[in-house]
This record gives sequence, structure tokens and C-alpha cells, in this order.
Amino acid sequence: MLYRFAKGLFWLVFALGYRWDVRGLENVPARGPLLVIANHFSWLDPPLVGTVLPRKVHFMAKQELFHSPVAAWVLRRLGAFPVRRGQPDRWALRHALTLLDQGKVVGLFPEGTRSRGPLRPFEPGAALLAVKSGAPVLPVAITGPYRLGRRVRVRIGRPFRVDRAGGEGTIEAVAERMREAIAALLDEPAPAGSPRRRIPVG
Repeated sequence: MLYRFAKGLFWLVFALGYRWDVRGLENVPARGPLLVIANHFSWLDPPLVGTVLPRKVHFMAKQELFHSPVAAWVLRRLGAFPVRRGQPDRWALRHALTLLDQGKVVGLFPEGTRSRGPLRPFEPGAALLAVKSGAPVLPVAITGPYRLGRRVRVRIGRPFRVDRAGGEGTIEAVAERMREAIAALLDEPAPAGSPRRRIPVG
């Protein structure tokens, strides 16, 4: 209930306040495990991605956000789970793999922190999840700024799978492939007269 309420509220915020322009919803698989990756430059990115996608997204969020008992209660009921930044977090990795094994959607921002310019190099966590789970990877690109009355654009690419062979070189290559997928969407101009799809709530 809390997730649906928050999604409906943010739908109004993004549709009316930021006049969002979303393309690529047809690329979102209707079922099965899915690893969503997106660029990150604002605290509004997680609610935006969660509202855009028709399926519930379980976001991996920095542990500092869970220090407040109230914030932790809300975040966990919205499907988020904590991860320690800057160091391996086996619990977060196992939890994400469990969610994917259950056919759910896990969302990450592989840059690891908010960026103010070009895409930062991707941290290996998202690539490791993709290799270990074999889940399809869905790239999402967000173009701001988040200013009332200014349009926010969201581009959803086609999902792709990666080699599950593992190994450090493979993880680095997968991370770079993920980065290139989002970079390509960021550079993609909006087609003139391209139809916009209505975004359902829930």
C-alpha cells in the first residue's frame, strides 16, 4: 500500500511539475528477474525510476539513509535495502541475488554516488550481480535538470544479458558495457514527433 501511494504521489509530481518525457517502456519485461541500472545526479532519481517502471523496483541504497529508524522503516517498506559504499558488502549482494532469484526487479545506480557532469566509472557491484544472476540488464538514462516547469527526460533501453563466466576481467568488461549502454541513451536525441506512452500508476 505504501509503495502504491508513493508511486501515485510521485506520478503527479513528475507528470505535472517536471513534465516528464518517457520513451522505451515497451522494453521493460513484464515478468522475470530484472536488473535495472541508471545514471545518478539527484536524490529524485530513485523515485523517478520507480515511478516510471510498471514493476516494483527494489533499490539498493546507501546505508547512511537507514540510520534513522523512521527512514529505515519507510525505505524497507518501499522495497529498498542498505549497502555499504566503498567496500564489499556480501549481505547486500546476497539479498539482491535472492530478490532476482525470486523473479523480482533490483535497481542500482552503478556510479556509486551522484555525478554532476559526465558519467563516472561504474562500480563493479552491478556487473557482479549481472554475472552471478544471469538476469537481464535494463539500462535507464535520465536527463534533467529537476527544475519545476522544466522537462525531465527518461530513456529506457533494450535489456541485455552478460556472460556468466566471471573473473575480474569479465566484471570490468561488463561494467564498461553497462556504462556504454547508458551513455548511448544519454546521447540519443528525441525523435521528432515520436509518440509518448502513458505511464500507468501501480
